Amino acid sequence: MTTIVEFARFTVRDGAEEKLVADRPAMLAALRERFPACLAAYLTREDDGTWVDVLIWRSRAEAEESAAQIATIPECAAWLAHIAESGGIRHGEVLHAWPAL
Repeated sequence: MTTIVEFARFTVRDGAEEKLVADRPAMLAALRERFPACLAAYLTREDDGTWVDVLIWRSRAEAEESAAQIATIPECAAWLAHIAESGGIRHGEVLHAWPAL
């Protein structure tokens, strides 16, 4: 299988930034319980205020399955409610990693 990096770009509802970060551990625990192929996750905020969630997946199929079903997980649906606007999801295949994944 090929390791996949998922990039989900979004903006956060006004005043919801703290709650987005505070709710993240519960959201990730629920996501990983349902989709153990999620190997790592990094939440970033760019200089312009846009947020990018970076997730590492064991395979593209598992990443796509999660994207299709994420709203059915209550903790994930609650976390997604903090998002004002989605900038879409992109996937990329890891060709080289340091340290190794």
